[in-house]
Amino acid sequence: MKSNSILNIKPLGFMWPVNDPFLFCAHHLDQFPYGNDEMGPATLLKGRDLGQDFTIKDGWRMYHGEIVPGFPAHPHRGFETVTIVKQGLVDHADSYGQAGRYGNGDVQWMTAGEGLQHSEMFPLLNQKDENPAELFQVWLNLPKANKLVKPHFKMLWSEDIPVFKSTDENGKTTLANVIAGKIDEVTSLAPAPDSWATDQENEVAIWTIKMEACAKWTIPAASQNANRTLYFYRGATINIDNTEIPVYNAIELKPEDETSIMNGDSEGYFLLLQGKPISERVVQYGPFVMNTEDEIQQAFNDYRKNEFGGWPWSRHDQVHPRTQGRFAKYVDGTEDNR
Repeated sequence: MKSNSILNIKPLGFMWPVNDPFLFCAHHLDQFPYGNDEMGPATLLKGRDLGQDFTIKDGWRMYHGEIVPGFPAHPHRGFETVTIVKQGLVDHADSYGQAGRYGNGDVQWMTAGEGLQHSEMFPLLNQKDENPAELFQVWLNLPKANKLVKPHFKMLWSEDIPVFKSTDENGKTTLANVIAGKIDEVTSLAPAPDSWATDQENEVAIWTIKMEACAKWTIPAASQNANRTLYFYRGATINIDNTEIPVYNAIELKPEDETSIMNGDSEGYFLLLQGKPISERVVQYGPFVMNTEDEIQQAFNDYRKNEFGGWPWSRHDQVHPRTQGRFAKYVDGTEDNR
């Protein structure tokens, strides 16, 4: 099923198909129940494979959490994570003593570089109502020259993220949060300093897009050397080049073409990932992404020696006080409270 702008169409599962320079993309959507006094689910966890619960049951998952849903302390090396939280909250803690609570439109950009441990927990603060959560986690590769840079943690707060707006000839609107890259004159905040996205020549783009029902919008062209994928994850149907595409599909597009999207009769929600490929060998083993098997072995050896700085927190599923607002605490001791 192809057309002028469309290179490929693939159905979406939990892990979404990606192209270089991206390594991984997952969409987390959980209708978490009321929270308890520990900020976990106020319900019995019987029947769940705690510590490995990736199966939707009653509309939500515990992931690797046993008390609070989420991902307790785990290591990374050689790439970056971009965590886009559309709804709900994430509590961050890491082996450098950094911490944060972010969500409801915020984005965390974290460069693992030479190695760190971090935890990502989903505290259920509301004890009188449900705690819905929706987020994307995107892994962006680092080139060989930057595989072992110092780790870096940066917040892109929702109120600061630039928003592109387009209104078509029928008055229908399209809004795009420009997390990386640019759309026309709307340019993103600076990415992490050692990222492949830092050099604009690499044409890295990360956009979340919302189209009004029956809206029309044209994605501007990039260079033919980039990879571009549009993920249609909520809505009904869209039409591109006279090809009707149902929801929950990934559409790989020719980046050098302007691509016109005609949305169907429901609001449409999309994620777009784009970038020039790094075009280096990728060797991945679990949380480590390097260029050779020897470098992967070295990553394991280094982690066994020092656990990438150890773990300075009292628990591996670190959550912050219930009364804590959105904040980030950085390695130099500075704090940004929202």
